[in-house]
Amino acid sequence: MKTIYVGGLPLSATTEEVVALFSAFGDVDSVTLMKKDTGEARGFGFVVMGNEDAMKAVGELDGIEFGGEILRVNESRDRGAKPPRRAW
Repeated sequence: MKTIYVGGLPLSATTEEVVALFSAFGDVDSVTLMKKDTGEARGFGFVVMGNEDAMKAVGELDGIEFGGEILRVNESRDRGAKPPRRAW
């Protein structure tokens, strides 16, 4: 399984719409749309799919228009652990 970063989503995008978009390239395991603490959409999310399907989706969907916005679609990178905050 691969995790795909999807940026530039319209704030009105729903999980169902993102699943429908990515389902054209294979089975979608999960979709997570990121939200602020207030519950408002942040305009990005993550899609988990099989390796080959994910690479097809990245190649086809990066740069397309979706809901009036241009999508940025690429393989998600692990950001690793953040360093501890300093205590002043």
